[in-house]
Amino acid sequence: MNPEDAHGEQARKRVVVVHERRLPSRPDEVGALIDSLASPKDRLWPRGAWPSIRLDSGLRVGSEGGHGPIRYRVEAYEPSRRARFRFTAPRGFDGTHEFEVVPTDEQATLRHVIDMRILGLARLTWPALYSPLHDALIEDALDRAESALGVGAGRRVPWSPRVRALRRILGSPGLRRTR
Repeated sequence: MNPEDAHGEQARKRVVVVHERRLPSRPDEVGALIDSLASPKDRLWPRGAWPSIRLDSGLRVGSEGGHGPIRYRVEAYEPSRRARFRFTAPRGFDGTHEFEVVPTDEQATLRHVIDMRILGLARLTWPALYSPLHDALIEDALDRAESALGVGAGRRVPWSPRVRALRRILGSPGLRRTR
């Protein structure tokens, strides 16, 4: 039986999380960062600090993979514009996450959006575990984007005590932040 049938829409909670950074770079330069995802020359994913993103067929529609326990398949890809991924795990994540470039004059905003419904155990694990780690990972990716483009003040959004504790508990303290 489908959990939605058993418990109705109340059993599902919508989660929308948006992270973005306005970058003083041309949209095509920012888009090239998205195009490099999951490649040996990935310039966006903070792979030194977090589990690497891996896709079985590279960044193309239908490719499957993920990072750590988060699994997904590429649902849409428009080179230098956006890449959208549909969650396949963990159980209870029903939706997408996406990187996109939003052009503004001669600059661009790099945006990451999660749009999903959570159900079952994910109603507990998302806020307690995945959400704070996701937020830290994406802020690290945006910091890495600035560094790759040679813009920004070399800022680094600090990890919260909660994120540091979760990383220790989950056994990931050996992963270090790098640029």
